[in-house]
Amino acid sequence: MYLADRSAPSGANTAPGRKRGPVPAVTSVVFALGAVSLITDISSEMVTAVLPLYLVVGLGLSPLGFGTLDGVYNGVSALVQLAGGHLADRVRNHKLIAGIGYGLSAVCKPLLLLAHSLGPLGAVLALERTGKGLRTAPRDALISLSTAPEYQGLAFGVHRAMDTTGAVLGPVAAFLILRAATDGYDAVFGVSACVAAVGVLVLVLFVPGKPRGARAVPAAGREDEAEAGTGNTAVAAVAVEEKRPVDVREALRLLRLPRLRALAGCAALLGLTTVSDAFVYLLLQRRSGFGEQWFPLLPLGTAAVFLLLAVPVGFLADRVGRRGVFLTGHALLLMGYALLLWAPDTTALPFLVLALHGMFYAATDGVLPAVVADIVPEQLRASGLALVGTGQALARFCCSLAFGAAWTLWGDGPALAGSAVGLLCCAAVAGVVLRPAGGRR
Repeated sequence: MYLADRSAPSGANTAPGRKRGPVPAVTSVVFALGAVSLITDISSEMVTAVLPLYLVVGLGLSPLGFGTLDGVYNGVSALVQLAGGHLADRVRNHKLIAGIGYGLSAVCKPLLLLAHSLGPLGAVLALERTGKGLRTAPRDALISLSTAPEYQGLAFGVHRAMDTTGAVLGPVAAFLILRAATDGYDAVFGVSACVAAVGVLVLVLFVPGKPRGARAVPAAGREDEAEAGTGNTAVAAVAVEEKRPVDVREALRLLRLPRLRALAGCAALLGLTTVSDAFVYLLLQRRSGFGEQWFPLLPLGTAAVFLLLAVPVGFLADRVGRRGVFLTGHALLLMGYALLLWAPDTTALPFLVLALHGMFYAATDGVLPAVVADIVPEQLRASGLALVGTGQALARFCCSLAFGAAWTLWGDGPALAGSAVGLLCCAAVAGVVLRPAGGRR
């Protein structure tokens, strides 16, 4: 059981005797999807930036109530990821399923204007997260299938950098609207709805139905690898004929792959101790004591660091090993928790915590799907990405519930200390499980 530290050679996904021209490191499909994500993230992050304060201060939710809603907010998308990934592989139209997801999220934005109590607001947020869950795996599959194996980390880094540009602009827009508008929250929700509609339009017009750089991998080619002793027998077992629809059993057979099981298990284990962004920002605001009007700018700090580092860290992961970069990201997050717990209250504290938070995302958010792309056959790429993403997101859902309950019962300090100890233990276990066996890469 091991995790590849480098991508497979570029010829690994090319059928014998098939000639292909040079494939660019980052294709036009990646840039088009990056533009869609940039616009959509402006819309989403406008809402996300004000939501914690709106719920806790505006609606008066307790930490436990907020943790429950935050968990649902993330958990719904996790459950739907499996459906989105399987549907995309089954109908072999990743753009269609991704487009439905983007469209559903866009429709939910104006509904936020009508939801002013916990029940309706929770329903709208759950529906919006359903759209996110539908689109995530097909979108990442489009990126992976249009990119040469040796450039997967770089391609996902470029996409995440463009996505994070929207995450930078969204909180800024929310901050300016809150300062300028009389009914600030409703104004944020209204502008967010308009921006989301533009993102759907860009997807329809500029993202091709099939990735231009996609390369089919016949099952025979993988069987040859297995007979040659490369250890890919399990991969050959789950490879499917290109013209036959993918059924649920074939997607579930991906769990026969030891490397995928190890990766999915470790991602879920680490997710169990990863405190949600909203709680991190609430803790930072309480610790530093700055005014509530500055709260929407906290996600901006994380996003700015993520934006600067996503591409170089993705390139680095392709060269020095994705496993090490992934685990290093969690070590940086642990340092951020330690600062929140024990560092003296200085002017530099928010900047240091947000910098470490952004580094964590740069080292994990794009690297994880790049590792999955090394393991899963192309015909089941979206399903494999959904399996790992769902496990991780469900674990974070449980973490939100547990952290909110611990904060309510014991206070924010003991709750964060427990999460930090748990993260340290889980990272140690992941380091052992994901270690390359016998020096194999």
